[in-house]
Amino acid sequence: MVKFFWVVYYLNHTAMEENSQKEPEKPEKEGLLDKAKKLADKADDFIDEKVEKLKKTKAFESVENAFEKAGDFVEDKVEEIKSGEAKEKLKAFADKAGDKAEDTLSKAKQFGRKLADKTADKLEDIAEDLRKKKKEEEPENPEA
Repeated sequence: MVKFFWVVYYLNHTAMEENSQKEPEKPEKEGLLDKAKKLADKADDFIDEKVEKLKKTKAFESVENAFEKAGDFVEDKVEEIKSGEAKEKLKAFADKAGDKAEDTLSKAKQFGRKLADKTADKLEDIAEDLRKKKKEEEPENPEA
């Protein structure tokens, strides 16, 4: 039995020495893929942080409000088109534009008539002045 004890003791002792003599395992070197993954995670965290800061600014708030208002406006116009209100508004606009165009054309015709009358009067005045000058230049002695 003593021999058995010494054999067990010897085996345990040698096993412990082998364990203590082994160098601690070094963690494997990080691969390029692992480094890239860590860098991507850091960049993602950084971007998330900056986006959250940006969302808290007044400029972002005002831009967000402007987009919401624009979206509401577009939705309202789409509803107008669907409901037929847009056709009525366009018809009213076309009628108003037609009336305005007729009014403008009428005014343009009146202006043209006035301008033609004034031009005719001016030409008559010039012709009268030329006749008077011609009579003054004619000799008073008719020798013919």
